[in-house]
Amino acid sequence: MKLHIFTRPKKHRIAIKTHHNSIKMTKYNPYIHNRRSLRLKKYDYSKEGLYFITICVKYKECFFGKITNGKMTLTDTGKIANDYWFDIPKHFPNIALHEFVVMPNHIHGIIEIMEKSDNKISIDANVGACHGVPLNGIYDNISHNVPQYTQFGKPIIDSISLIVNQYKSSVKRWCNINDYQYFQWQRNYYEHIIRDESSHQNISKYIINNPAKWVDDKFYYIE
Repeated sequence: MKLHIFTRPKKHRIAIKTHHNSIKMTKYNPYIHNRRSLRLKKYDYSKEGLYFITICVKYKECFFGKITNGKMTLTDTGKIANDYWFDIPKHFPNIALHEFVVMPNHIHGIIEIMEKSDNKISIDANVGACHGVPLNGIYDNISHNVPQYTQFGKPIIDSISLIVNQYKSSVKRWCNINDYQYFQWQRNYYEHIIRDESSHQNISKYIINNPAKWVDDKFYYIE
């Protein structure tokens, strides 16, 4: 007769966090302690189409400004995050920009990848949002707001990950040069593939109305 021994499985592993010489025991969280890429497996992010992008500041710190009565007031860092976004088509000619907003600790934007042969700089000025305000006519003098220093490296393949990473690097580089070294992006970013017009309209409205609904935002944070 065989004797079967059963061992009780561990429900949680323990991770140790240290902060200012103190030790805090926390339950193992597979999302936090074993992060994986947020990209869809085997999806070609250089394909033509619309992509809803969200990029966050590390620890939800409000480096970009504050919202008062539904209106966003930008800091210097927030202005750079705004201006550098609109510089993207200068370095990726087959990219068009749609709705966009800078929030206190993150940015939302819709990027369109067009045909590779369409080498025009395109920013959609008919529909859009900058700090929650419609963008009609705002691009007539956009080049006047561009700081005079090198921002982006030479693009290799026009994929969403390359565009986002170069944008993040450019903002961070400016911060390092201009005494905002403590600014850090969250390591990853979020994207949603917009597959139909209904989804496009819903996301566009969300971006435009985001400042007015800041207190209900998932990234809402008070320092």
